[in-house]
Amino acid sequence: MTSIRPATRSLYNILREERDRGFDDTAVIGGLDGFLVRHASDLEPYLGGIASYASLTTDERSEWSRQTVQRMREDTSVSDRPESAVPSHGASPRPKPKGQSRKRPPPDRSLKLSDDVTLMKGVWRKMQPRLESIGVNRVGDLVYQFPNRHSDYTRIRKVAQLSPGEDQTAILTVWEASQTMLGRQKSTQAVLGDETGNVRAVWFNNPWLASRLKQGSRVSISGKVNVFRGSLVFQGPECEVLDEDDDLLHTGRLVPVYSTTQGLSQRVLRSLVKRALDECIGQIDEFLPQEVLHRAGLIGLRDAIRQMHYPDDWESYQHARRRLAFDELFLFQLSVLSRRAEWKESGGALPLRVEPSTLDAFLSTLTFELTGAQSRAVNDILSDIETNQAMSRLLQGDVGSGKTIVATAAMLAAVHNGTQAALMAPTEILAEQHFLTICRLLDGPGFEPAGGSIQTLNVPGLDRKLTVALLLGGQRRRIRDDLTSLLSAGLVDIVIGTHALIQESVDIPNLSLAVVDEQHRFGVSQRAKLREKGVRPHFLAMSATPIPRSLSMTLYGDLDVSVIDEMPPGRLPVRTRFVENERRDAAFEFVRDELDDGRQAFVVCPLIDESEVIQTKAAQEEYELLSTTVFADRSVGLLHGRMSLEEKEHVMDDFKSGGLDVLVATPVIEVGIDVPNATVMLIDGAERFGLSQLHQLRGRVGRGAHQSTCLLLSESPGSEALNRLRLLERTSDGFRLSEEDLKLRGPGDYLGTRQSGLPTFRVAEITDQDIVTLARREADRILSADPDLSRQEHSSLSTAFGEFNSRLTGEHS
Repeated sequence: MTSIRPATRSLYNILREERDRGFDDTAVIGGLDGFLVRHASDLEPYLGGIASYASLTTDERSEWSRQTVQRMREDTSVSDRPESAVPSHGASPRPKPKGQSRKRPPPDRSLKLSDDVTLMKGVWRKMQPRLESIGVNRVGDLVYQFPNRHSDYTRIRKVAQLSPGEDQTAILTVWEASQTMLGRQKSTQAVLGDETGNVRAVWFNNPWLASRLKQGSRVSISGKVNVFRGSLVFQGPECEVLDEDDDLLHTGRLVPVYSTTQGLSQRVLRSLVKRALDECIGQIDEFLPQEVLHRAGLIGLRDAIRQMHYPDDWESYQHARRRLAFDELFLFQLSVLSRRAEWKESGGALPLRVEPSTLDAFLSTLTFELTGAQSRAVNDILSDIETNQAMSRLLQGDVGSGKTIVATAAMLAAVHNGTQAALMAPTEILAEQHFLTICRLLDGPGFEPAGGSIQTLNVPGLDRKLTVALLLGGQRRRIRDDLTSLLSAGLVDIVIGTHALIQESVDIPNLSLAVVDEQHRFGVSQRAKLREKGVRPHFLAMSATPIPRSLSMTLYGDLDVSVIDEMPPGRLPVRTRFVENERRDAAFEFVRDELDDGRQAFVVCPLIDESEVIQTKAAQEEYELLSTTVFADRSVGLLHGRMSLEEKEHVMDDFKSGGLDVLVATPVIEVGIDVPNATVMLIDGAERFGLSQLHQLRGRVGRGAHQSTCLLLSESPGSEALNRLRLLERTSDGFRLSEEDLKLRGPGDYLGTRQSGLPTFRVAEITDQDIVTLARREADRILSADPDLSRQEHSSLSTAFGEFNSRLTGEHS
């Protein structure tokens, strides 16, 4: 038996270890190339003319390793060795990630969309967690891992046509390429050219590339050209050797740029996506009915997916994006419209009928008359709740338009019928404000809070006293237990609270009306839990944030909408001014002038305490500064969310009665505060707020007969923040501001939470208003003809719809 040379056995062991490490050239300290050089005489028959292992890509290392082991197996001088000495490349499997199979698909079976991504050629053990971190677990995830953008490398130019600073491509011949030291980095530099001239290219920290750029080979180079010492230079361009790649992926086309992670390069991810597309695109079935494709003018699904990754041109990309965005919005519209139909048709709600005299008696005690828009909204709600079909309605209006009084009238109707009503707010501060405001509205202008979390009121039109309670997660357990006992016994008529209302331990047995304020801040499941309390309650959502039409159709697609588009009479528009930091003293002098005229002022800061992360004025610090220096001769108060309810009540009562001249606060005053004598809203650190929140804060003034002003102070706003503040100066239209805010911040930040009930769209944007409208029309058309998608022609659509609903439920449970 011929013995196996030690170097051969060592090389096999090294290659096996390299395979297990994902071919990262770490099996040998210092790299495999040193070992190959030291044992070149023994190993030369197996190496296949390799110049440098370090210079190869991961895929190239894998293929070279496979061929090297195969040459060892075919070598007759070692053919009589034990099989275990130099086994085939796949004989010793890598350790399996927990719970996953590491077996490759057998030769007679191609990859499937449902296969674990680790079954793909080129995906090694170290790559798997990196793919998982970007949401890729199965082969199908790669197919739907759409790019964020595309680099336009379609402009193919001669050297003489290259322009500095532009993305462009050149097909060139390599004249010379070599490794070099650039600073402390081993790098590659090359001279390339065509018949019109030459150009240099450098790749920092990529010395291995020099061995791939053979003299005389043809390459495609894509990237930006810079001018260095009077010469054109490609710095770190994408490069493909033309005789190695029949189908260009990285150059010479619209090249996809994906969201990726450290250790997972764009080139590797592109290659994996392309491989998944080539092997699995035929497994994707069209689910949209042909009639919908025809009416909407959409391309086929397989074509759309391929063109979304690797478009032939920009027009093809736009067609692909439109199709895939339509799919997401169409399935979402099917979901909200189905939910709406189910809610309306199931019945079982308690009809709530109210005598006009009862409502008139309540309204007569108010110090103001309802506007026409408020009256219409009240009539919409009373008409809805008179039937046994549960109401699903959104009450939407701008700052100061008077939504709370409309909701209070609706809750009074529930109490008049001997049932209970609940209002859920997203924060304890807002719930506390609603508690006090609604008590004042019901009891009349002479209301004096007795303190605590429960109030017993005398309400005109009712033949008994009315009990209102406040239920918060932050209350002491004894108080919460007492309140929940009263609720379950039916002894609380109206309960106002936060998420505490939807806890399993909270029973509201006679709940007939559920009101949710700022409903976009709650998840789908949270709103559903409140609706499950009581006897199939009617549902009213309120939004003090004007919602753009495109977002409203998507976010509130299952609700009827009432809009309060009319402000109370006599309101003067609030003047808004941006104030540079160097004019801060002038801003405070303006505030002093207003105080001298008998008015009051708000000063708002975004934080309670100083933060090293967010450099902005804190309310606590501002209060100490203003009360001891700027307004030392005035009465200054402080209001923030960490204060107890009693403390906040005392401060607000003091401010409303004129006992305080200046109220320094965090954004707790964003909604629900009404002080007609306050004429100045000074917002410090204004660049930290979104447009909609600034508009909400501005709405706290301008409620009396005197001209009011909103001052926006900012130390160093960026260009985007400055544009936002200047826009607020120019317009007081909340709907226009909401459209701009949505464009600037996107739906996630605009809504203030990820739990809005919107799915995480891969392609669609909420601002795709034309596609939203089209998707809603087609969804309504399909459901009108086939409400449960049971027809044979809708079988594929029904499957896709079920999968979409499962994903939506999982995201927002």
